[in-house]
Amino acid sequence: MNVLVINCGSSSLKFQLINSESEAVLAKGLCERIGIDGRLTYQPAGGEKEVNDLAMPTHTEAIQFVIDALTNDKTGVVKSLDEIGAVGHRLVHGGEKFASSVVITDEVKKAVEECNDLAPLHNPANLIGVNACEKLMPNTPMVAVFDTAFHQTMPEKAYMYGLPYEYYDKYKVRRYGFHGTSHSFVSKRVAEIVGVPYDQTKTIVCHLGNGASVSAVQNGKSVDTSMGLTPLEGLVMGTRSGDIDPAILEFIAKKEGLDIAGLMNMLNKQSGVFGLSNGVSSDFRDLCAAAEEGQRPAQIALEVFAYRVAKYIGAYTAAMNGVDNIVFTAGIGENDAQMREDICAYLGFLGITIDKEANAKRGEEIVVSTPDSKVKVLVVPTNEELAIARETVALV
Repeated sequence: MNVLVINCGSSSLKFQLINSESEAVLAKGLCERIGIDGRLTYQPAGGEKEVNDLAMPTHTEAIQFVIDALTNDKTGVVKSLDEIGAVGHRLVHGGEKFASSVVITDEVKKAVEECNDLAPLHNPANLIGVNACEKLMPNTPMVAVFDTAFHQTMPEKAYMYGLPYEYYDKYKVRRYGFHGTSHSFVSKRVAEIVGVPYDQTKTIVCHLGNGASVSAVQNGKSVDTSMGLTPLEGLVMGTRSGDIDPAILEFIAKKEGLDIAGLMNMLNKQSGVFGLSNGVSSDFRDLCAAAEEGQRPAQIALEVFAYRVAKYIGAYTAAMNGVDNIVFTAGIGENDAQMREDICAYLGFLGITIDKEANAKRGEEIVVSTPDSKVKVLVVPTNEELAIARETVALV
C-alpha cells in the first residue's frame, strides 16, 4: 500500500508518499506560502528537485497540486489516486481524548476541534489539511496520528501540575508532551538494535532540534517527558525558553511594559539559545562558529543547553530507577558530535564512556558508547513520516 503522509501547518504543507511494504519514500515535498502566493517543492525518488510558484489561496489548492505532481505523466510516481491506499495526518494535540492513532470520522474531527484551545496554532491548521484531503480524495481512508498520544501512558504523578485541581478538572491543564511519533519510533528502534524486547527496556530519548524534548520510556511506555501543556516547557530550545521561574514574567512585564501577548512572543520566539547568545542565532552551526570565535554569549548558550539536557537525563534515570539506553535523535542529536559529548560528560556517574571515533559520525544509526559502557548510548535518526505511515497502515 502507498501511504500519503501529510503534515499541515497554517501556511505550509509537508508531504511524503511512502510504500508501506518496502518503506521506501517514493516522493516528497513541501507546499509553502499558502494563502500568500504559493510555492511547491517536489522531488520524486532518484529524481531532480522541482520548485514551482503556484497560486495556493487555500490548502485545497495545495493538496491538488500535490496530487497533480504525484500523478504527473513525466515525474509522477503513481498513475492515479487509486494507487494511494490511505492518508496519514499528523495532528499535534489530542488532549486526553486520544491515546492512539484513529481513523478520522466526523466525530474524531469534532473531538480534535475541542482540543483547539490547547494548540491554537496547530490543530486548526491540521484540520484544514484533513478537510482539504477529504474533499479531493473522498474515498480514501484518513488516519490521525497525534503528537501527544504516545505520552498518554504517563502516570498522574508525572503529568499533574502543582496548581489548583479545579484547573485540571475544568480545563484539563496538565502535561501532555509532544514529539510523540519521534519518541515512539526511536525508542522502538533502539530495542531492535540492542536486541532486547521493547517491553523490557528503560530508554531515555533525547529529541534535540530547534524544538527539543526528552522522554523516559520504560517497558515500551512513556512515563515522563519534558514538554508540558504546550511545547514551551522543558529544555532550552532554539527560540523557546523552556523551564523558568513563573515570577520572572511579572518582573519583566513591569520593567518592559509587556502584556500577555508580548510575554508569550518573548518566551516562544526571542528566548532559548537565540536569546541566550544575544541574538547570534538559533542554529547550532552558527552558535558553534561564534563560540569558537570567543563570543561568550554563544558559549554560554551551548553550555546551558548541554547542562539542561543532562539534568533531564539524570531526572529520568531516577524516575525509572535506572536506564539501559540513552539515544540522541533529530537535527542536533543526530549531527552535533560535540554536543553529544558535552552532554555525556555529565553522566560519568552512570558508568558511561563514549567512543570518540564512533561519536564523530554524523546522521548515522550507530552506538557511540564503548563496549564496556554500563549504559548504551546511541544515535538513531528519527523518521516521523515513516512512523505516521506505519500507524496509518495498522488501522486501514
